[in-house]
Amino acid sequence: MSLFWIVVGQLAAIETMSTSKKVITREEWEKKLEDVKIRKEDMNKLVMNFLVTEGYVEAAEKFRMESGTEHIDLATITDRMAVKTAVQCGNVEDAIEKVNDLNPEILDTNPQLFFHLQQQRLIELIRNGKVEEALEFAQEELAPRGEENQSFLEELERTVALLAFEDVSNCPVGELLDISQRLKTASEVNAAILTSQSHEKDPKLPSLLKMLIWAQNQLDEKAVYPRINDLSTAILEDPTV
Repeated sequence: MSLFWIVVGQLAAIETMSTSKKVITREEWEKKLEDVKIRKEDMNKLVMNFLVTEGYVEAAEKFRMESGTEHIDLATITDRMAVKTAVQCGNVEDAIEKVNDLNPEILDTNPQLFFHLQQQRLIELIRNGKVEEALEFAQEELAPRGEENQSFLEELERTVALLAFEDVSNCPVGELLDISQRLKTASEVNAAILTSQSHEKDPKLPSLLKMLIWAQNQLDEKAVYPRINDLSTAILEDPTV
């Protein structure tokens, strides 16, 4: 991400200048890009980090062969994605079994994650109209944990509130039944598994892109320069004075 550091450098260079915007030509900008040297190996690691963290097994293996990056254990990625997919499909019991098969300590040492998985099980019971089973599960599995943790109790109360509404579209906590709630829980499980495997829980590439957007927005106030408006193409667009 050499462009990010160039943007930051320009910010620092013109910080004390007058209020009029500095104009940086395309030729000047491209010269600065050429002067920044980044090892291809580091770029490959950045791409591989994204593919592994997000679970793109086939793409990771193909990229490994083409780039010659270090060997990766595809089995761990496949197992992790199986857990994530199970949660996203609402098969929470299956997901819990798979997590325990991977490493029982993940749930044993993370009570918040285990509670959220159990909460997701309760949500799925409510989604499927299993009211009596949902109440029994909430009483036996979640209520005891709520007695020990106030935040758990509040989340349990919000979840059980779904049962009070026949039309969840008018329910103030209806978002718990949205697919986004499954995705949130799945992401939490994915992060926990990555941490247990001594991997970073979040890929580096999106963070770097966010930093680039922030840096460009800061520089926009001080200079006119070739900027990237479309991150998918990364094409530099000529400055307009």
